[in-house]
Amino acid sequence: MSDAEVRDDHADEERYRELAASARALVAGEHDRIANAANLSALVYHGLPGLNWVGFYFYDGTELVVGPFQGRPACVRIGLDRGVCGAAARTGRTQRVADVHAVPDHIACDPLSRSELVVPLIHEDTLIGVFDLDSPDLDRFGPVDQRGLEEIASIYLTSIAEGRD
Repeated sequence: MSDAEVRDDHADEERYRELAASARALVAGEHDRIANAANLSALVYHGLPGLNWVGFYFYDGTELVVGPFQGRPACVRIGLDRGVCGAAARTGRTQRVADVHAVPDHIACDPLSRSELVVPLIHEDTLIGVFDLDSPDLDRFGPVDQRGLEEIASIYLTSIAEGRD
């Protein structure tokens, strides 16, 4: 890894620390899943470069249904057997895809999207939904992005779980 890549990772890690602090402040004391998803979508969409869609899909017991988001209009329903969002929900593992056009069952809600990162939202072994990010850039998301966005997803899950206690 070159010095420039190390510096870029350091800057990205700092950006995610700042985003996480802002996310915690945004959801502090609020437990509504829609309100928190809306604010976190806006925070991430405007806080990170190179994105064209950021949002939440919620699991309704059968499929994923679009929730709050920032970006162009989205697919409303996604089966767990299709696409990158379905794979994240089905496997319970973050999906980081460098080129969505290489994924045979990719769902092209926005034809400009080239890469995608989807974090499953699971609380106490129950699928809540997914946190989905798209980019018009190939290979936009790396390991630092994945860790940072998984932390944002965790902050979201903690905020809505606190309202259930």
